[in-house]
Parts: sequence; C-alpha cells; structure tokens
Amino acid sequence: MIVNPSPTGWQVIYQQAHALLAMQLAWAWPPFLPADRWVGLLAATAQHDDEQAPWHGRGGHHGLTPAGAPANFTQVAFSLEQATGVLHAARFQGRWRSLLTSLHLSTLHEPLRGSDAQTTAFLDELRADQARWLRELHLTKAQARQAYDLLHWCDRLSLILCRQELPEMGREVEIYPDPLGSGARRPVHFVSQPAGPGTPVVVRPWPFAEARLVVSVEARQLHQLQFKDDAELAAALRQAPIATLSWELRK
Repeated sequence: MIVNPSPTGWQVIYQQAHALLAMQLAWAWPPFLPADRWVGLLAATAQHDDEQAPWHGRGGHHGLTPAGAPANFTQVAFSLEQATGVLHAARFQGRWRSLLTSLHLSTLHEPLRGSDAQTTAFLDELRADQARWLRELHLTKAQARQAYDLLHWCDRLSLILCRQELPEMGREVEIYPDPLGSGARRPVHFVSQPAGPGTPVVVRPWPFAEARLVVSVEARQLHQLQFKDDAELAAALRQAPIATLSWELRK
C-alpha cells in the first residue's frame, strides 16, 4: 500500500492501482515498438506490483507499523514470495513480458544481493533468465533496457503523484532519464506544479503524444489512526470511502 497522512487519518492507494496509473502514463507515450512488444510493455507496467501478499485475513500485523498505523510499502520487508509470484504470473504472457518484469525485479532488489542465500539465488536466476530470453528473442541488452526504462520512468512519475511528492513553490523534481535518449548523458525529465496543489502538472521536456493528458487513481480514506491487526485494517479499507484522484499534465 501507499499510505499518506491526511487531516483526518490516512489516505491509502493500493500498489496495484499505482501500477495502473503508471500504465496510463506509458500508454500516452508515442509507441516506439512493434504492436506486440508495445502491448507487452504496457502489460508489464500495469502488472509490475501484482501478487501482493494476502495480509488481510488472519489477524496478523504484516500491514501495520509497530505503532498500529497502516504500513507504507517502504516500511514492509522484501517478500521473496511476492517477487517470485509476479515473475511466475508474467511467464504465462510470454518471454518478452517476463524479461521486462525480471529487469524490474533486478533493479529493485539487486542491492539485497548477499543478504541471504535464497535472495541471492533468486537474483542469480533473474540474471540467467534475462540472458536466455535476450538470446531467444534476438534482442540486445540496449534494446531491452530502452523498453524497460519506460516502465521505470512511468513507475517513478506515478509514485511521485501517488506519494504527494510534488515540491512546494513550483520547484521541480527529477523523474528519470529519457528512455529514448542516447549516450552517457541522456536528457532527464522533470515534473513540477508551478501554480500549486490542484493545478496542472508540468513535465519537462514533454514526452507524450498529445499536448495535454489527464490521469487518475483511486484512493481510500481511513478515519482511524491505529488498528489492532490486519483484519481490522482490512475491514476498514473495505468500508472506506473511495475518491478518484486526478492530475492534468501539460507542457
């Protein structure tokens, strides 16, 4: 979950919903791949946070901080089960989708190499699978990296929006280097909200096919600060009012 404090409790955005927002952003880019590969890239973007653990049913505390607040995803330990599950699900959609998902898992979790034997073995398996899929699909590392970098770019901008990370006073924050750029110094994209909250968001340089873009995500509003266990949190989330958060993106 993505958890933001609100004046009356917590705003919660499911990670799968954040991924759908990332896919909206990817869809708005001018396609730079053949149709089958482009659709596979959109699917990988939309589903990169799937297979989340079913923490809500047994009265445990996996979704809570020690103080009993809903835990933001950054406060939850790496789950080998979730990482394995999302890659396993991708394999049903083919090698291209699997390659993109595997590259994302490597990017996220390579810093954990050496932390324990199981995690290191998983990371080794990712590398071996990536090399095999590149050979079988007749792709270079650069070609696969360019496609994956769009997933990463959209993931990053979606998180900036969902986590309320647009700076105050119109300051810019870096998104990610341009996936279509070349060379060691690829152009970097920035995002800002010059006129303040609730006004258009500016992306520079502008990457999208149209001059204006509206994207959205659903969020739940919790009016309770602490919960005794996951079951109580899950019940509150099921009953929570839902709001659609939207942003207008402009040049």
